[in-house]
Amino acid sequence: MSQELRRWFNAHWTPAKYQQFLAAIDSDLGDHVEFRISEAPCFFDTALAERMCASGIDLLHQLTNSAYQLASDRAVPSAYRVPNEAPHPMFIQVDYGLVRDAQGNLQPRLVEIQGFPSLYAFQPLMAEHYKSAYGLDPDLKYLLDGLDRPAYNALLRDAILGRHDPENVILMEIDPEKQKTRCDFTCTERIAGIRTVNITAIKQRGPKLFYFHEGREVPIDRIYNRTIIDELERKGIQAPFRWTDDLQVEWAGHPNWYFRLSKFSIPFLKHETVPETHFFDQLDRLPDDPENWVLKPLFSFAGLGVIVGPTRAELEAVSDRENYILQRRIRFDPVIETPHGMTMAEVRLMFIWTDRPRPVNTIIRTGRGKMMGVDQNKGLEWVGASAAFYV
Repeated sequence: MSQELRRWFNAHWTPAKYQQFLAAIDSDLGDHVEFRISEAPCFFDTALAERMCASGIDLLHQLTNSAYQLASDRAVPSAYRVPNEAPHPMFIQVDYGLVRDAQGNLQPRLVEIQGFPSLYAFQPLMAEHYKSAYGLDPDLKYLLDGLDRPAYNALLRDAILGRHDPENVILMEIDPEKQKTRCDFTCTERIAGIRTVNITAIKQRGPKLFYFHEGREVPIDRIYNRTIIDELERKGIQAPFRWTDDLQVEWAGHPNWYFRLSKFSIPFLKHETVPETHFFDQLDRLPDDPENWVLKPLFSFAGLGVIVGPTRAELEAVSDRENYILQRRIRFDPVIETPHGMTMAEVRLMFIWTDRPRPVNTIIRTGRGKMMGVDQNKGLEWVGASAAFYV
């Protein structure tokens, strides 16, 4: 962490600047961001970012070989097995907690990995507003792998569109206007020129899908998929097509990788950044120290169903153990100095894989609760979503 830059920032921070920062983002979007954005960005050493990038690439190569492909076939439910699977995921999130080693250096530890898009389009907008609102050095870097903003936008646009006309490419989501992440949909529409479409508004005719715009029926050739199957099932929403149909459509991020590259994959990983992890149903006995473990459902999102430090009774109550993992608990070290005390950070390393797995950006979540989610940090200040700058 760059303590010098952090102390400079804290000394010059004011509530008025923070409110101006939030207002500028809302004005830019033409909408209000509903999730909490932190008062401050993070300032990381470039060496730490390089360690996370190297770790992430190693993990991805472990999960895209033929052996893991075969092992992870059982992770993809038959009702959601989409044909014409891509040989690798396109959008990948590798989440790390930060801990200090014996020498006091920050080291990443894997929390989870996801083969699904995140806030690729919104995150640069937020970083740029941190710079302007707080008078940060305009040359501070927040993108990775040598990318600048135009190159990043071009890479994201090409990944989403492929070779298709933007009119025939959609961002597909459940009730997108009600999602807290709709700020990212707006930014994606600007970058790629596509439209966001509610999955329930799609029509199928034979092997083709269509959406309607201004009274016209528009063919869908490619889908940037933001629909989470877990949410579909929880809400009892029936898609207007069968996922198993051999549709004449391409996927910008093939849906099968949502299942393959998930908490299901962690027990297969071998790396110094990966904590001990087991499929719950494969344990011969419960751990003697459950407070030092985390119980995680395989395919939930946004922390749903996760129990940090479960009791023995909570573990014994799980009837469908095949749908859970137990992971050795990572106790994040507080690394960010704030007026409200030292604060922890979780780093989401974001990849785009077209010709190679390329680390492109990060999302930072800061908190002082047991987890980094909103529910665990309600009522706290200087926590929430943030951006990282590298020095």
